[in-house]
Amino acid sequence: MKVDIFDFNLDKDLIAKEPAKPRDSSRLLDLSDGQRIVDRHFYDLPKILQKGDVLVFNDTKVIPARLYGARGDALVELTLYHPVDGLSWWSFIKNSKRLKPDDIITFYTSDISVSESTFQAKVLKKDSEDGVEIEFLCGVDSLSSNLQKYGSMPLPPYIKRDKPLKGLWNPYNDKEDYQTVYAKYEGAVAAPTAGLHFTQNVLDELDKKGIQKVFLTLHVGAGTFLPVKTDDTKDHKMHAEFGIISQSAADLINQAKREGRRIIAVGTTSVRLLETAADDQGVLHPFCGETNIFITPGYKFKMIDMIITNFHLPKSTLFMLICAIAGTERMKQAYAHAIKEKYRFYSYGDSSILKCVNKI
Repeated sequence: MKVDIFDFNLDKDLIAKEPAKPRDSSRLLDLSDGQRIVDRHFYDLPKILQKGDVLVFNDTKVIPARLYGARGDALVELTLYHPVDGLSWWSFIKNSKRLKPDDIITFYTSDISVSESTFQAKVLKKDSEDGVEIEFLCGVDSLSSNLQKYGSMPLPPYIKRDKPLKGLWNPYNDKEDYQTVYAKYEGAVAAPTAGLHFTQNVLDELDKKGIQKVFLTLHVGAGTFLPVKTDDTKDHKMHAEFGIISQSAADLINQAKREGRRIIAVGTTSVRLLETAADDQGVLHPFCGETNIFITPGYKFKMIDMIITNFHLPKSTLFMLICAIAGTERMKQAYAHAIKEKYRFYSYGDSSILKCVNKI
């Protein structure tokens, strides 16, 4: 399938640099009913859903996986995206051409200079597709605290933030904003952004209406933001991500399906893990492992009836996925409406709710 099918024009002014405040005041494009397109706000979500619906959330927690470092006079910007073991990670590194195996990178912050820093990593190997594998030169027990101290939130590349400079005031609160209110298990290096709109008030209203919540975990990788550089989808390589579905979560979702209740995924990450763990008869199984599932139009969904999702990049794997869910022409019409009405796009942008029309 040609990648150009999924292209569209977007004014850069519509790319959100920070979230709506409060979170649930963001706009919600409602495509849950037939061919209608309805403009709402996210706090309207409980009114759209029905008693007995099941919302499937991804409770991964984003780690501060963006690091600024130096190898001699060369400065690098590094984003971790996939763990190899306790101390080794694959990473994407800006200005990596001058790096070679065994080089030592010393990390710094606006408060800790290179000469003062004790946090370092060694370059293990480089790969043209996978980036750079590094090994942190610290104990496993201290890695998490070092990342909290030296790292910043791994915002996608279209959200610009200044590099750490001594005395520079940062007006953004990304460590709180780029995290869902229900985040629990550390391991993601990108937020499951569909969940960023939920507030405790919205969650409480969902409970009052009798809408069931189920949690699974997919540690989102930075590869989710990578552009598709091939001309055809069959030539694109998806990076693997680690996910867990418990027996109890699978049982709850399977029971709901048997009872004819709707399964509504909160975000593309939830969809990908559900579809990975489901069999061809539409039964969900417990899961613990990696998935690199790549869903494009023509795919028949086994688990979901609807999805809540943000507005995605042109020619991205995420836009391809929602075209597979709701139909390519339907999504092009919806995006044209969103652009005309100046919805805010991408990770910190507005939301939408879509009906799945391609099911087994």
